[in-house]
Amino acid sequence: MFRLRSTMLSRLLSPSSAFPVFSIQRFLSAEAPLITPKPSFAVEDYLVTTCGLTRAQALKASAKLSHLKSPANPDAVLAFLDGVGFSSADVAALVAKDPHFLCASVERTLAPVVFRLTSHGLSHAEIARFVSLGLSIFRSRSAVSNLPYYLSLLGSTENLVLFLKRSSSLLGSSLEKVVKPNVAFLRECGLGDCDISKLCLSSPWLFKMNPERVQAMVERTQELGAHRGSVMFRHVLKAVAFLGEEKITAKMEYLKNTFRWSDAEVGTAVSALPAMLARSKDMLRRRSEFLISEVGLEPAYIARRPALLTYSLEGRQRPRFYAVKFLKENGLLKRDPSYYAIVKVTEKVFMERYIFPHKEAAPHLAEDYATACRGEVPARLMFA
Repeated sequence: MFRLRSTMLSRLLSPSSAFPVFSIQRFLSAEAPLITPKPSFAVEDYLVTTCGLTRAQALKASAKLSHLKSPANPDAVLAFLDGVGFSSADVAALVAKDPHFLCASVERTLAPVVFRLTSHGLSHAEIARFVSLGLSIFRSRSAVSNLPYYLSLLGSTENLVLFLKRSSSLLGSSLEKVVKPNVAFLRECGLGDCDISKLCLSSPWLFKMNPERVQAMVERTQELGAHRGSVMFRHVLKAVAFLGEEKITAKMEYLKNTFRWSDAEVGTAVSALPAMLARSKDMLRRRSEFLISEVGLEPAYIARRPALLTYSLEGRQRPRFYAVKFLKENGLLKRDPSYYAIVKVTEKVFMERYIFPHKEAAPHLAEDYATACRGEVPARLMFA
């Protein structure tokens, strides 16, 4: 019976089908009398034998389905899923994630949802992939009605799947009053479709904010030195949206004091590396102490090269600094490289430039450098 029902459903739900939604309803109504409820319906056994769940999964899921007294509706849902193209493994994964899916009405919810999505050009395979995420939104016709817009906004099915995994709640936001005005405003700020897609994936909460708040965040972003249309505008806006006004102000003040930066210098650094706003105070303090007090770098030098704050202190910066300082102290370098030039190169390049050429003159350097990379600086690399 499932195979007959699923075959019929597959034809009815096909984008090329001439049957409207009410034909699906008639079909389901006509079929309903064929399903005879068992006198005693064991939900847990049904989940194992019919849905393919493990006994442990079924035990957990059955607690949410204790109200079911008959397999009639679950049977209809399973036949529907089979008609859409779900495999047995897909069904088991979906029911384990969302047991209540078995309680959804095929004629009032699931069939109209699939019909709407296929009318927007989505294939059954794509729809099955979305439904398999186990999100309750696919039992809400109003939320699903927004899905085609997000598919267009994000540019690909892959991005839409990623978006749904991270922030499916955004589908419930008003497109006309909130999301579309925010998208239009961001386009006015110079963001292209690709930038907006990336921002929507990384910072979806930004799009469901009151448009006035988004405009205020853009103003704050520009105050930090990232102007509309600049390469860093999207990244700084993301940081502002994530942290909020008070935290941004406090962190900017901390950066100024810790690195001895002027207002202009902290703006330069943050606009080039907005991620530093999310770094811990302890991490920033330790890098300041090392770069300014130990290496001897000027604050302005660091502000123009904020990437220095992203490199590992123990596993990269400190070992390389001591190794190159050893070479300088022993007159083994013909040129004096800048600190940034030493730190930014890959490990392979660093070894080829500063370690391997000195095997004979400094036979212990390679071993000492390797030890320093493990967090223990040998005495031979230490200088007063």
